Amino acid sequence: MEKYLKAIREKVCSICVDSDENGNCKMTEEECCAVELYLDKIVEVVHSVQSERMSDYVDALHQRICVECRGGFEKCNLRADVNCSLDRYFPLIVETINSVDRSS
Repeated sequence: MEKYLKAIREKVCSICVDSDENGNCKMTEEECCAVELYLDKIVEVVHSVQSERMSDYVDALHQRICVECRGGFEKCNLRADVNCSLDRYFPLIVETINSVDRSS
């Protein structure tokens, strides 16, 4: 998981709206980054989907991870407000995980 986390921090966290100009997370202790919280499951989701369509990856994300998060997929205020880092950056996360796999 460490290689995925390192790559995600470089490619995703560095541009995340919840990070400072150096890519350091600005979330408080009361908040939680869904990307780090669910990293192992995110990697499983990406590895389980073999498709050229991002919508297939997104569907798997919603079915396997979002249902476990806070209010569940249907009542997710973070996603509705485009405030979920996982949902917002998921295409880049998929690309990053696949890139790590290709380089291994």
